[in-house]
Amino acid sequence: MKVVERVAGRLARGVRGWMAVGSVVLFGLFTALVLPAQAEAGAFYTVHYAAPDTSVWYSPDELYAAAQAWGEDGRAAYVHARVTFDVIWPLVYGTFLVTTLAWVWARGTVSGSRWRGVSLVPLVAVALDYAENICTATVMARYPARTPALAELAPFFTAGKWLSVSVSFMLLALGVIIALTARWRARRSRPSRRSDALTH
Repeated sequence: MKVVERVAGRLARGVRGWMAVGSVVLFGLFTALVLPAQAEAGAFYTVHYAAPDTSVWYSPDELYAAAQAWGEDGRAAYVHARVTFDVIWPLVYGTFLVTTLAWVWARGTVSGSRWRGVSLVPLVAVALDYAENICTATVMARYPARTPALAELAPFFTAGKWLSVSVSFMLLALGVIIALTARWRARRSRPSRRSDALTH
């Protein structure tokens, strides 16, 4: 836990406002420009069977069903996307969430607060995302051969990824509220301090 607190503390001290804004812009541009193009590129095979890893949970049988429905070209396209687009995308949303969480929670909490450790939650999501991609891409690449261990682990990685991402966004929304509240209270206390100084 001390390692987590030290890393979170360094992030809280090191992340500047321009870094948070930059990560928001990068995330917005990637979401608006790259994600739609990626979805369009995969439409020719996902139209036959939706990608299981877009769901919160799926079974190994559903993963194999997708592999069969997509055909050789669809499976090849899926694997290609996992080793190209899905190498970059977790870094983009991970950077966005880590940076913004660190910045807003640094403004809403006192130095040394354990709450600043929430900025590291997205790292769990990124790690699970990569683990999921390795599992599902390997299953697709080896099909029709079976890959029992990875096919069974993939759903757990996927569920953990979606849970971590959801928690990260909820913590970001909560952090914004706390930071704005702290700023509002600080502004309210300034006039009283000035008036006290004038009376003495």
